[in-house]
Amino acid sequence: MSDEPLDLLLVGGTVVTVDDERRVIGDGAVAIAGDRISAVGRTCDLGRRPAARVVDCAGKLVLSGLVDTHNHLFQTLARGLGEGLPGWRWLAEFMWPYAGTISARETVVAARLGAVEAARAGTTALLDHHYGCTDVETTLAVADAIEAVGLRGVVARGIAGPLTDLGRTQGLPESSFPYRADQELEYTRACMDARPADGRVVVWPGPINITYTDRELLRAAVELARERGTGWHTHFCAPRPDPETYRDAFGVRPASWLHEEGLLGPDTTLAHATWLDDADVALLGGTRSCVAHCPASNMVVPYGVMRLRDLREAGATVGLGTDGSACGHRQDLFEQMKLMVLLHRVTTLDQEATTVAEALDLVTREGAAVLRIEAGVLAPGRLADVAVVDLQRPHLRPLNDPLATVVHAARGGDVWMTIVGGDVVYEDGRCTRIDESEVMAEAQACADALLRRAGLERLRHRTP
Repeated sequence: MSDEPLDLLLVGGTVVTVDDERRVIGDGAVAIAGDRISAVGRTCDLGRRPAARVVDCAGKLVLSGLVDTHNHLFQTLARGLGEGLPGWRWLAEFMWPYAGTISARETVVAARLGAVEAARAGTTALLDHHYGCTDVETTLAVADAIEAVGLRGVVARGIAGPLTDLGRTQGLPESSFPYRADQELEYTRACMDARPADGRVVVWPGPINITYTDRELLRAAVELARERGTGWHTHFCAPRPDPETYRDAFGVRPASWLHEEGLLGPDTTLAHATWLDDADVALLGGTRSCVAHCPASNMVVPYGVMRLRDLREAGATVGLGTDGSACGHRQDLFEQMKLMVLLHRVTTLDQEATTVAEALDLVTREGAAVLRIEAGVLAPGRLADVAVVDLQRPHLRPLNDPLATVVHAARGGDVWMTIVGGDVVYEDGRCTRIDESEVMAEAQACADALLRRAGLERLRHRTP
């Protein structure tokens, strides 16, 4: 056991390690030195080590910080809108007009509010697929806003390029595609220079969508990611018609084209991946590609049910995502875990279609693998990203099976402390680095102005 001085020592909690042995340690302790975990074990063994701060976690559950593999923080100002609009209409009549109108300031305000909500719910790292205001200055300001709250993660800069013929036939507005292909790559490269791969919040290329992003531009975006040693991220086969729409246009299914071009691999993260055939699953699995599974938004839009177990058994890495607040509505990965388990059980009528342990894996260790960070497990040497859940709640007692309780009964509001890289960024009802009241007030004012300007106020009272 290392004798290095500790900065933080969590003692007395139920520690869910998600390590290779999947240990759950009663009266457990987690020792943190700098930004890394120094030791994990029982309080009787670690509790006497000197530390700058000792946190009593009795009556609490300690687990690895949650990782969100697909989000759109700029959508936070549009929470609750677009209800009832199906996929392509949701994009054409609501989301793209919103994205094309949002200002730089509004984009940053939305990102800040989303990051605060995530931190309060035990999320320690997220992937923000950012396609609101995507100039260099605003993209970097979004990364700054995420880091200012204390989180780590990725800003996948949305790369749209000129509107393609396929996008035009689906009714997407020309005004939302302002940049040439060379500008998209230039701006993304500049953002990656400013936020390199070894930072707390980094920038990846984020082509908007396999179906309607220009194929040459998408290929160039992946080449840029590989040149810089980062991942890349895009939407993939979410609405049911997408694979056939793509095949009608190009004579091949999207997964087959990506594979033929050598674009699949562990650096690839595909959001949704809902409508796949057996060959698609084999290609994604065989290349160890990553998939972001978003149960809530898949049901809200609705997109459908991803082939979760098939993809994992084929070799793909799957993480969970909340998606943007305009379709996922809440930055709550506890909710996503529960919905994941229930969605796959009810659609297969099979109790063993997925498990609570699998859900916890996806939101911790698998999510960390998707984001390419050394977190996701409570083990020595890993990044000290930790969420502490207060179990002293009627809906969390009695504590019989900690894994079933945290997946089926816990929610983001039960998080008592969020730690990122050894820093406490949320504790006992408040973020430690930012004024939440000020953030919420600014967000409401920005939303009011933005929806008026975008002509979207009609959507505020659509629901009967």
